[in-house]
Amino acid sequence: MSFRELSAKYIEPASMFLMIAGIVALCQPWHQGLHAWGVTITLVGLIGFNIAAHVPRPEKKEG
Repeated sequence: MSFRELSAKYIEPASMFLMIAGIVALCQPWHQGLHAWGVTITLVGLIGFNIAAHVPRPEKKEG
């Protein structure tokens, strides 16, 4: 499996999940530790998504 396939299949969706999890961590009122780390979680997801989104998609093989 090449890095392009790995990026499209795993890294990009995981980064989107991290961004959503960071926003949820910021909005929840029950745990102070999650709220404190919410911005960091969101930023890690955002940086990962930017890297994964700039890797070209794998070419489809014909035939």
